[in-house]
Amino acid sequence: MSRYTGPSWKKSRRLGISLLGNGKELLRRNYAPGQHGPNTRVKLSEYGLQLAEKQKLRRMYGLNERQFKNLFVASSKIREGKHGANFIILLECRLDNVVYRLGLATTRRAARQLINHGHIIVDGKRVDIPSFRVKVGQIISVREKSKNIAVIKEAVKALVYRPSFISFDAKKLEGSLIRLPNRDEINPEINEALIVEFYNKQL
Repeated sequence: MSRYTGPSWKKSRRLGISLLGNGKELLRRNYAPGQHGPNTRVKLSEYGLQLAEKQKLRRMYGLNERQFKNLFVASSKIREGKHGANFIILLECRLDNVVYRLGLATTRRAARQLINHGHIIVDGKRVDIPSFRVKVGQIISVREKSKNIAVIKEAVKALVYRPSFISFDAKKLEGSLIRLPNRDEINPEINEALIVEFYNKQL
């Protein structure tokens, strides 16, 4: 299954959550898209609730189904902590997400584009793989030739909040993951237990 590249606002309204993280999608019309959106009342089954929660998280991070499931399986092999929390932490350690958290891009989709185009380096080496797993202490920065790109400068200026597990030097345009995030610091609107239940039935 390929990655979804359609309108994010429509998906956000369908899932009832801001996939871009800024809440703008739901500001004017906080209901599902379509002619009957405001009046739609659908009672989901247990499976439907689990599937919806899985889709929320998958769309939020912009992964296709195979990538999402593989990361879920990888998180099951971590002995410490809860499975669902470990899964979300692994999602946070993806390079595209860390670039987004640093404030070098306004969305995760924009962060992936920067990485694919070779604008991001990790510990001095160019990395063009968005799924690259960032380790605590690694330095993520903008390539010297790319530091004057307007979209990067605008993203850094526009950033309102940067999580405490991220450090960033705006002058050097570099930062790092100083520690793994705690579960209560990320995506409080997601119930990962439903996602674990969903995949436990599938695997």
